[in-house]
Amino acid sequence: MSVKAEWIAVDWGTSHLRVWAMQGQRAVAEARSDKGMGRLARSGFQGALLELVDDWLAEAPIDVIACGMVGARQGWVEAPYAAVPVAPLSGAPIRVPDTDPRLRAYVVPGLKQVKPADVMRGEETQIAGFLALNTDWDGVICLPGTHSKWVHISAGEVVSFQTFMTGEMFDQFSTVSVLRHSVGEGWDEDAFREAVEMTLSRPETMAARLFGIRASDLLEAVEGSVARARLSGLLIGAELAAARSYWLGQQIALIGASGMSAIYAKALELQGVPAIVADGQRMTLAGLNAARKLLEH
Repeated sequence: MSVKAEWIAVDWGTSHLRVWAMQGQRAVAEARSDKGMGRLARSGFQGALLELVDDWLAEAPIDVIACGMVGARQGWVEAPYAAVPVAPLSGAPIRVPDTDPRLRAYVVPGLKQVKPADVMRGEETQIAGFLALNTDWDGVICLPGTHSKWVHISAGEVVSFQTFMTGEMFDQFSTVSVLRHSVGEGWDEDAFREAVEMTLSRPETMAARLFGIRASDLLEAVEGSVARARLSGLLIGAELAAARSYWLGQQIALIGASGMSAIYAKALELQGVPAIVADGQRMTLAGLNAARKLLEH
């Protein structure tokens, strides 16, 4: 069955490409590939996109609104960062030059913070989507992931933000370090909670606690699910300790994949901090729709 797209939404990260055929604010079809920015030269972006969306195109040009690493210096077109404090969508998306005549492709700019130095690409679109669906919302948005973000929102603007490499650290420790011999599948809720409390109260002990995961396996044959939950808890606890100034006494929203957001929500709950959990894909599409509307002005 052929799909008629009014416009095309694109989330283009370092590792993956996801596209949606859109009718207004509703996705009517979806496709994805592993042709993220990290696997492409600049000349390869259009071809990677057309592989997924060619059947959605007609002769008349269609708007393609993209966010993420597609706007990096190594991406399809560089979309310069806007400096905070600023609205998450600081202006109209950047037009990609010399595209297939069936495409009008645009890329959403990321955000930068000069001091302390920090950047984001893609998360600004999810934040814009959340604010479009939750008007007049002030507080802190946490976006868990490979590089999780804590973002202070006030009066519709990103005031400041901080990035933590927690997800990447978990991946490296569990697949490359000595802990790979101990970390298995599954989950142990008690081990996670205990580990969060350890590093949240004493983050300076994290390096020692991490090796304790391996030692406990060798001496006590701790199950892989316990080791996995303990590793996650130690890393997230240390992140929460460092981000305390963001979440303490604030209204909190979590945007991301449901599983990861649920883990962060549990960690915050241990501190008596409730959090709104918002679906990452829904926020991305709402944000790309908001970016598209900027082209109309």
